[in-house]
Amino acid sequence: MSDLTTAPPVEQAPPEEPQDRGLRATLAGMADRVRGGDLGVWPVVAGLVVIWTVMQVLNPVFLSSANLVNLAMECVPVGVIALGVVFMLLVGQIDLSVGSVSGLSAAITAVLFVDHGMPAVAALVAAAAAGCLIGWFYAQVFNRLGVPSFVITLAGLLGFLGLQLWILGPKGSINLPFDSWLVTFAQLDFVPPWLAYALVAAGAGALYWTGHARAAARRRAGLPATTEQTLVLRSAVLLAGLAVAVWYLSRDRGVGWMFVLFLGLVLATHYVLSRTKYGKSVYAVGGNVEAARRAGINVKAVYTSAFVVCTTLAAVGGILAAARLAASNQSSGGGDVNLNAIAAAVIGGTSLFGGRGNAFAALLGIVVIQSISSGLTLLNLDSSYRFMVTGAVLLLAVALDSVARRSRRTHGRA
Repeated sequence: MSDLTTAPPVEQAPPEEPQDRGLRATLAGMADRVRGGDLGVWPVVAGLVVIWTVMQVLNPVFLSSANLVNLAMECVPVGVIALGVVFMLLVGQIDLSVGSVSGLSAAITAVLFVDHGMPAVAALVAAAAAGCLIGWFYAQVFNRLGVPSFVITLAGLLGFLGLQLWILGPKGSINLPFDSWLVTFAQLDFVPPWLAYALVAAGAGALYWTGHARAAARRRAGLPATTEQTLVLRSAVLLAGLAVAVWYLSRDRGVGWMFVLFLGLVLATHYVLSRTKYGKSVYAVGGNVEAARRAGINVKAVYTSAFVVCTTLAAVGGILAAARLAASNQSSGGGDVNLNAIAAAVIGGTSLFGGRGNAFAALLGIVVIQSISSGLTLLNLDSSYRFMVTGAVLLLAVALDSVARRSRRTHGRA
């Protein structure tokens, strides 16, 4: 009987360490996502560059520091409202009453502050609470009765417009005291240059720190992460860009505190949506509500929170609009406020189909809309052109979203 020999054990190669993603790999990944239909903010950024270039060629005053300061301040009230609309679109719903809710909150603020002599803070809290209560009411009708959000908020648009007119009464208009801190905050308060530069440095440092922490967590999990060089370069670019912007705006009045408040709300919302369990639930419900329900997500609670956030931010936007105008009247929240808020969220990149978008959509979208308005005003063109141009931009944004959605489905990323 022959001897049986055993084969020597096969040496297994040690597992490869994940390679960190350098700048070239990061750019290649971005290009691959764009080809796959994930366009991100690039279309709106490109559109903003085109708009600013055309407006500057037609009127050299457009990119002056004085006009850009005004543009930034005018963006805030409707931009805050658009930020709430982003929440509704992310869960696949719509709120058509944000303009009326903003006008109602402005009326409540003016009546309580001026006519009833309440402290400004108490009047603001009451107006914001009214907005919160309206969102809760919407959510109860939506969750318990199954009425579509389109119908609920369309009824709210009419009903709360009537309530606004009733609260203002026969006067129809209430002026806010010019020496009140509320009006001063919206019109005259600007960040000192040294503090503006400090905030810019803090923002760049925060971008680096959050990126560093995320990269470290990915390395611990055995996943490829962004290299330190890329993180430093990204933060340096942000630091340089914002510092130049502060320097240029400081040639006139500088950066308004109201605009800083708007940026703070955008950043806080971005953190909630991108870094918390709640934010993931919002995207999950907007992407596929039945899958989210089966995954154990409290879908009704997510819908309720979206309604409440949307109407509360609409109330805050209405308060800021009244402070900016130093008055609340029957036209507050009317006109094109409602449509501009929704258009800003969509133009900024939030999908009408739900589940896609971020907080920066409100910022970018309202800058586009306000740039069109400011540029056409400088050209002495009436509002008819503004409506037509804004409508064309909105249609283009939705068309791009539809094409990108089909591309994502083709590439298996829908």
